[in-house]
Amino acid sequence: MSSSYNKSFEVVGEMGSANEVTEPCETTTDLAETDVNSKALSSDEGKALVILALEVAYNGAPFSGFARQPGQLTVQGSIEEALALIFRRPIETVCAGRTDSGVHAKGQIVSFEVTQEEYANRSDYKLLRSLNALTHEDISIRSIQQKPEGFSARFSATMREYRYFICVDKAAPLLMKNFSWHIPKELDLDAMRKAAAYLIGEHDFKSFCMAVSAEGKSTMRNVFSITVEPDELWGEHLVVITVKGNAFLHSMVRTIVGSLAAVGRGQRNPEWMAEVLEARNRSAAGENAPAQGLVFWHVSYEGKRVHDPRMQKWRASCSEACEVAK
Repeated sequence: MSSSYNKSFEVVGEMGSANEVTEPCETTTDLAETDVNSKALSSDEGKALVILALEVAYNGAPFSGFARQPGQLTVQGSIEEALALIFRRPIETVCAGRTDSGVHAKGQIVSFEVTQEEYANRSDYKLLRSLNALTHEDISIRSIQQKPEGFSARFSATMREYRYFICVDKAAPLLMKNFSWHIPKELDLDAMRKAAAYLIGEHDFKSFCMAVSAEGKSTMRNVFSITVEPDELWGEHLVVITVKGNAFLHSMVRTIVGSLAAVGRGQRNPEWMAEVLEARNRSAAGENAPAQGLVFWHVSYEGKRVHDPRMQKWRASCSEACEVAK
């Protein structure tokens, strides 16, 4: 057993004896990612499948991001290893947003498929207990829900919310040390709000994406809202930046925060944000804010999607086919 797995490994229910259990970024729309839930429901035996969704929280500090990576401790890897033990076969998962190394989550959603028979053999309560016993100690499976046919944690999402915490006390934070960016200076919140207003709506956010990740992919995204508010937690004074949108590029939220911080410090004026957006060049934006201050807060599946990478990919394929046919 790996020394990093410190939870009790008693699997509840139909497993018998306990056994050993042995992919990065804010991006939610990497089109190369396999979406197992968007495929037709089928199995070798022709059994009907059930789609389950987990609400997952985690401290991102020990993980090399959410997405499974060979030889690395990841959130997805830990969850899939636990599922493999419980159901005694490999199970692939899909998440609402793949967080980078060090980024936390309060409301990550992870979906996967099991057969009707597998699902009927254990209650949600026992499955929840088993998953929490078998996953890494810095992962908490908060709930399990059965979802309708066709549901995907990634493709069915209509809104994703991130929150970033900045501690502005002169003294370094203690209780928020591992969950905030320490800027020991009063920030101009009004200027930050004016700058944030330039980012609302559908834009090309190439300036706010890691250059390598932007190659050959659409960088159009729709930001629904950005709020910048003061807060106090455990006696430590914070600025909380909340960003809501349809989807996010690699490091997009952290680059937005780093750019807003430059405005808040007085290093840039609010109008500079419009220039950054127009430049469509990562070097035009501010620094990438530290990962530990970012929390993937919430995912909504209400309402209508305003961006569907599956449709975008289909249109691109059709366009290529038309060119070949000419």
